[in-house]
Amino acid sequence: MTVKSGLLECEVLVIGAGPVGLALAGDLGWRGRKCIVVDRGDGSVFQPKMDLVGIRTMEFCRRWGIVGDVESSPYDRDYPQDNIYLTTLNGYELGRQAMPSMREELPPPESPQKRERCPQNMFDPILRKFAESQAGVELLYGHEYLSFDEDGDGVTAKVVRHADNREFGIRARYLVGCDGGRSSVRAQLGIGMKGRGLLTYTTNVIFRCPEFNSLHDKAPGYRYMFVDASGVWATIVAINGKDCWRMSLVGNADERKRYTNDELKGFACRALGRRFEPEILSVLNWTREELVAEQYGRGRVFICGDACHLTSPTGGLGMNTGIGDAVDLSWKLDAALQGWGGPVLFDSYGIERKSIAERITRFSTGNLETMKRVGNCNRLEEDSETGAAERRQVGHALSEGLRREWLSLNMHLGNRYVDSPVCVYSEHEDREQIAAEYEDGINYRPTTRPGCRAPHAWLADGRSTLDLFGRGYVLLSFAPDDDVARLADAAREARVPVAFHAIDAPAVAALYEKRHVLVRPDGHVAWRGDELPVDLMGLLATISGKKE
Repeated sequence: MTVKSGLLECEVLVIGAGPVGLALAGDLGWRGRKCIVVDRGDGSVFQPKMDLVGIRTMEFCRRWGIVGDVESSPYDRDYPQDNIYLTTLNGYELGRQAMPSMREELPPPESPQKRERCPQNMFDPILRKFAESQAGVELLYGHEYLSFDEDGDGVTAKVVRHADNREFGIRARYLVGCDGGRSSVRAQLGIGMKGRGLLTYTTNVIFRCPEFNSLHDKAPGYRYMFVDASGVWATIVAINGKDCWRMSLVGNADERKRYTNDELKGFACRALGRRFEPEILSVLNWTREELVAEQYGRGRVFICGDACHLTSPTGGLGMNTGIGDAVDLSWKLDAALQGWGGPVLFDSYGIERKSIAERITRFSTGNLETMKRVGNCNRLEEDSETGAAERRQVGHALSEGLRREWLSLNMHLGNRYVDSPVCVYSEHEDREQIAAEYEDGINYRPTTRPGCRAPHAWLADGRSTLDLFGRGYVLLSFAPDDDVARLADAAREARVPVAFHAIDAPAVAALYEKRHVLVRPDGHVAWRGDELPVDLMGLLATISGKKE
């Protein structure tokens, strides 16, 4: 970074070094941009808030070259990933969604990658290493963001260094708040949040117990879900597949409770169904909320991740959606800094990502409601025909109701930008059909309809089609067309980076549906057609955000 007039200077200032801030900084650095990240902590994670790296996030990790780091994280890759519904671990098992271990699980046909179990205390250091490996990225831990002032050329932020309480300024072209659900950046922008709001007061407890699975008679699983007359009252998750566990007391929206360590140990014993002595490592009291920001930025200042959306973790979509925000915003910042991106690109950021946040929050709250609304549970532990019938009913209700959470491929790969001003929608489509496909969390159908993630297919050289995307626009052509050279000339004149790939593979051509498919740097389809448009400059002006 450079120092000018007593200020640190960079192109993009990122507030917050959680997974979203680190991913944004790493991607910006990967694009050659100069970026400073400010975080008041030291990078330590005592309460991992996430443990699923979704399949789409893993596709971005593939782009960044860090898949190997995720796969070699300390999580036990042989540990079973079953989701199990129980009265207690030494009581009745009500149902089980069998899932393969990370080592056994294979990528689905729709992707070159698969989801990974890599909790935040393991994933954040991987993203930090990636960000720090980029020449233009500097991480300032132990520094607290105070405020910003914006002018026509950039943003100046006030920051204080905790070590000596020294206050100084950082000058940037753009500022991005990745500072969480209580975002100071969002507050200064005056952006409100809308949605159902508070869903539950919840308590998370990380405890150590190496012999935990030997204290009960059930086959081991990743998540144990404990059911009483109120529905699922607690879960215990294998946080590292070895000796550490996260117990979540689901709670409700009516009462915030603070528990003593003895009370928390009592809950753990209740879930196990016998006495034992868990070693409590950390406790986090938090609120489960469904909220989405009314705007995703203003002027030269943007928000990203939890600063934009708060969702129940019942679906594993919070962080993964935040990283999707970061990838969407990163290439648009890069385009603006290079000079070929127009102002509509920034308008499109909020338009595109807000609809995704609304989708994932609805989906996640629906999963929570399924957990809480099992009904008719008063005699679950009774050794009788009535009790057995209740157990079958509740096990079936949870197993069927939560399949969409465990098998939610369409929530990760099926996010489509349907009203983006930088995509070209030239075909008639049935809006009701689009809505139905969008709300289906399970069934993903690869397509090149504008706004969709461009599909994965293996190429003859061993690469995935996804490996072609990332730096600039990519035109995939599946039939010869002299107009491709005309598009190359137009792109050079407009200074819009477009790479060209002619693909002679009938199976890939069938998957991509049209003779020509133009893919954005984030891997979403910008335009498709059997013939290139007559007005190529108009097409380039639209996709680059220069066409009002």
